[in-house]
Amino acid sequence: MRSDVSFQSGGLTCRGWLYRPSAGGAATAPAIVMSHGFSAVKEQGLDGFARGFCAAGFVVLAFDHRFLGASDGEPRGRIIPQIQHDDSRAAIDWISRQDGVDANRIGIWGSSYSGGHALFLGALDPRIKVVVAQVPAIGGARSMLAMGGREGLDGFLAMLAADHAARNTGAPPMQIPIVAPDGQPSVLSTPDSWAWFVSSGARDAPNWVNATGLESVARLVEYIPAAFIDLIAPKPLLMQAATHDSLIPIDQVREAFAQAGEPKRLVEYDGGHFDLYPGSPRHEAALADATGWFVAHL
Repeated sequence: MRSDVSFQSGGLTCRGWLYRPSAGGAATAPAIVMSHGFSAVKEQGLDGFARGFCAAGFVVLAFDHRFLGASDGEPRGRIIPQIQHDDSRAAIDWISRQDGVDANRIGIWGSSYSGGHALFLGALDPRIKVVVAQVPAIGGARSMLAMGGREGLDGFLAMLAADHAARNTGAPPMQIPIVAPDGQPSVLSTPDSWAWFVSSGARDAPNWVNATGLESVARLVEYIPAAFIDLIAPKPLLMQAATHDSLIPIDQVREAFAQAGEPKRLVEYDGGHFDLYPGSPRHEAALADATGWFVAHL
């Protein structure tokens, strides 16, 4: 049901997994393109979602963005929204040309940072027909403010300014951990971020890299994935949020959802940012809701 595949994006190779439904169905099937959140790789839980979507009759492509996981690109750990947007566009182009895929029925699923990408691309890419955004990034600066308060945000901004000045003279970007123990500098500075990334990386994804350049953090801070959320309509939009999310506060999601047009649905789960992934008690509900949305609309 799952095979290793690759495609080109910006002159580099992106690698992923392709899932095809069992034989005996329709001549062509709708497809779903999936990618992961900030720094995460496909081994950190995407298989559980992809298999569920495939069992419901969808062709599914789950892939790693450039500079991450199994995909090519140096320096490792570079995370630039516009680059990742283009990777998703290349993935849509690739899967649309595969045998057995109905190119007029392409959906996008994203979680966390890629959930923000799903909102952004869902508004601007006409090939995307249905959007599912799980615990999606809404606005980078506001998320950093929620994590570290104004003092923490100001400290990050000072580091970013110093790093830009250094890079402008030819220095390489300063590096910072994605996650770190409580009290140590990191991008995702919450205890559940540390616990999830360390456990999932050690268990499933030895190619996950716990570092990125401050250039990536600068692009995160200025990124507003929900800027065009009102333009997604009339494409069906499902947003899935966690009421105790320490990275993406629920009020941010509700505010963005209110700006979206119909048809739309917001499902809120009693848990934290990482509680919708496989192995967590709310995973099955999140998978069922996303699958039902794709079945109903794609």
